[in-house]
Amino acid sequence: MTKQTKRGPIQFHSVTASRWADLEDLFGERGACGGCWCMFWRVPRKQFDAGKGAANKRALKKIIRDGHKPGIIAYAGSKPIGWCAVAPREVYIGLENSRLLKPVDDRPVWSISCLFIKKPYRRKGISVELIREAVTFAAKQGATIVEGYPTEPSMDQMPDPFLWHGVPSAFIAAGFKEVLRRSEARPIMRYEINR
Repeated sequence: MTKQTKRGPIQFHSVTASRWADLEDLFGERGACGGCWCMFWRVPRKQFDAGKGAANKRALKKIIRDGHKPGIIAYAGSKPIGWCAVAPREVYIGLENSRLLKPVDDRPVWSISCLFIKKPYRRKGISVELIREAVTFAAKQGATIVEGYPTEPSMDQMPDPFLWHGVPSAFIAAGFKEVLRRSEARPIMRYEINR
């Protein structure tokens, strides 16, 4: 799908094995942030820490190679510029074990666990569009609720790469509503999909 943004037309595609090279290009040598490769919530913390870099990269590549579509890539022309991870909450082991982000209730949800925007495209509304596309993707898979777990930026301003959960204002702009806040900095936000 193509949308007009402040940076011109942006296309969005779910990641597949044929788009792995684009995701690899987007994440770069650092694996988006500190060797994460979007595995932070998917594996136990010890395994994540031990796998920073190459092992996390292999793990994400295997998920995609096995036919799963763990997120959406944004493109400006043919250039990958942004990423949004979205999947059923139960695949995110770290979320299930989180004291602050434990389930709100027993309703099944899909979770947006990560956003990564290439530096020249940050603060241009790309994350809002990626969140909207993630909702559309999840709805097509049968989701009725999509959650996000953004970080409230602190007064001393966090560096952009460390806002990989997104910020509340982006989720609000995409139509999410805050449903619970167990910590001042970490609201749980939901989008209810009308069927």
